[in-house]
Amino acid sequence: MKNFTPTNPMKPAKTVRKYKAHVSALGTTQLHLRNPYIIAWWSAAFPGMGHLLLSKYLRGYALYLWEIIVNSMSYLNYGLVYSFTGNIEIAKEILDHRWLIIYIPVYIFAIWDSYRTAVDLNRTFLLAERENADFNSYVIAGLEINYLDKRRPLNAVLWSLLTPGLGQLYIHRVLTAVFAMGFSIIFMYFSKFLVAVQLLFQGEISQATQVLDPQWFLFMPSHYGFAIYDSYVNTVENNKLFESEQRKYLKENYQQYRVKFPESTSMNGV
Repeated sequence: MKNFTPTNPMKPAKTVRKYKAHVSALGTTQLHLRNPYIIAWWSAAFPGMGHLLLSKYLRGYALYLWEIIVNSMSYLNYGLVYSFTGNIEIAKEILDHRWLIIYIPVYIFAIWDSYRTAVDLNRTFLLAERENADFNSYVIAGLEINYLDKRRPLNAVLWSLLTPGLGQLYIHRVLTAVFAMGFSIIFMYFSKFLVAVQLLFQGEISQATQVLDPQWFLFMPSHYGFAIYDSYVNTVENNKLFESEQRKYLKENYQQYRVKFPESTSMNGV
């Protein structure tokens, strides 16, 4: 069944097949070109991160939680620490192979699926970019107000350096921000990172090293790196999306009213 425009019932309305962005109270979700190898690399660094970069939130959260649970139960991070320090035999003894064998297939799936999804979304973006359909650029709801705007990528990076998740709040990615801030608290608390920092400032270097829990501390570098990278990339892409939407609006509403200058004549009237 075809849809028809209200002004001209005989003219079918344009059917939008693919939108390239959606602005909601919880954030701005958009399609843009991504390097599939970079997405796969983030999934290798921490399963779930590649999917979160693609805005595949449910799949990303599931893999993220799976990584923390299975990694902790298998003592994988302890094994990595002992392996890197040359204590191979201790690493073999401390690993729980019942959990470690479960870890391997899902880890590989996270890398493969994020790469595959990135390739598919790149194709979808090219189709949506050619269609260039209208999408909502402003929303006001009972909980939040969100709109397209230009932000500074450097500000997003600086806030993410202070606390992971603040950069996402700066660009209004609420779901990722709450997720990143929540796990920042968990990682810092159980790893005793802030206690180690305090001891380090007091000059107690050996005691600061001993107080750290490697199992939880090794989650933090990937978590920090992801928060910084995600906030920077999405700030840049949000700025591009704002310019694209503004350009389209000006062309459709003002370009047809361009001023037409009369033809020039010579001074002698010829």
